[in-house]
Formats: sequence, C-alpha cells, structure tokens
Amino acid sequence: MKTRKNIELNTPLTKEQKDMLKKAETTPIVFDEDCPELTEEELKEFKMVSNERREERRKQTVTLRLSPQALTKAKSLGKGYTSVLSRMLEQALNDNEMIRKCL
Repeated sequence: MKTRKNIELNTPLTKEQKDMLKKAETTPIVFDEDCPELTEEELKEFKMVSNERREERRKQTVTLRLSPQALTKAKSLGKGYTSVLSRMLEQALNDNEMIRKCL
C-alpha cells in the first residue's frame, strides 16, 4: 500500500506528521513484479550511466557581458535566474530563425 502525504517544509512538523514519519521508517519495503528489487549488477550499471551523464551535464563557468536592462530583467526572475538564462540561451541557439534575427 502506498501512502502519499504533502508536508510543508517551512513550518514545524505536527505530532501526527512526526508519528507518520516514524511509522514509515519502520515499514518494510515490499517489491512486486512491477518494481522488482534490483541486483547488485543492475545497480552498478545505473551507477556507470549516472557517472557518464554527470560529465555531459556539468555546466561550465563563462563570462558574459549583458546590458544593464537585460541583467535587471534577468534578476527580476528571482533566485535561479542564471539557470533560466542558460535554458533560454540553449533554446535560442537551437532556433535558427532566432539566430538569424540576432546576427
């Protein structure tokens, strides 16, 4: 049986939530045919793929000069604005029409 419960992380836990977490901690994991337990060999394979992909995803630090207006707009997006800029730049570079407009 699967139970899902949302917990607000910015407020202290209630007694009910603490009891629920303690119960979940001692509840055994039950595997079935839809989700069998992985063998050590399968786990090692996941680890290898994970390590290979980590290198592909590693971001590089670059220096980029932006206009004051562009920087103000970007910062107005809030925390994580550099990640948003990275995704926007990647999408723009994959759009040939956008590249032509900017040249």
